[in-house]
Amino acid sequence: MLPPTINGYNFFECSSALQKAIRRADHAVAGYFALELWSSGYGNYVWKRLYTISAEDCWGLITGEIDALHNGYVLVNKGQPEQKGRIFISKAVLLLCDVRKCRDADHLQNFVYDLNDVEVAKWIDDVRLHPIPVPDYTFDVHTSRGRKMGKTKKDFFRDELRALHPREPGLFDNLVEDD
Repeated sequence: MLPPTINGYNFFECSSALQKAIRRADHAVAGYFALELWSSGYGNYVWKRLYTISAEDCWGLITGEIDALHNGYVLVNKGQPEQKGRIFISKAVLLLCDVRKCRDADHLQNFVYDLNDVEVAKWIDDVRLHPIPVPDYTFDVHTSRGRKMGKTKKDFFRDELRALHPREPGLFDNLVEDD
């Protein structure tokens, strides 16, 4: 179990909120949770997550842009005693929010390769408030709270496909059950 972030968030819930907010093009929430993790000393993890999001959720060749921003981040931090360059994380979050979304890579690995394992609002007034509530969409089959709420992979695939914004139609969208 990892220690809570500087504002008392569960690490895994922050990570989930970051990715779900990017899927929904919720720039402010995605940026908040990326920088919450970064400020809590999880800078390397944030970059790993942003790379994963670029492959799992985004259409096109955005991973190269994320790589270029990461290279800038590494350069700015070289020889520095403290983390610097959060602007590169902010830019990466904004780009990932704005690109068209498509979950083909994730659907390919789950629906094609792991088919036997697959079960098929205004909540914030001012993003500057600290801390902000963890969005309800954070809690899915990938978080312990979501599992306790009975969330399943079927729910995850349906809800996350619906949430993509902007969305590029995917090759495997028809495999996601839409209740």
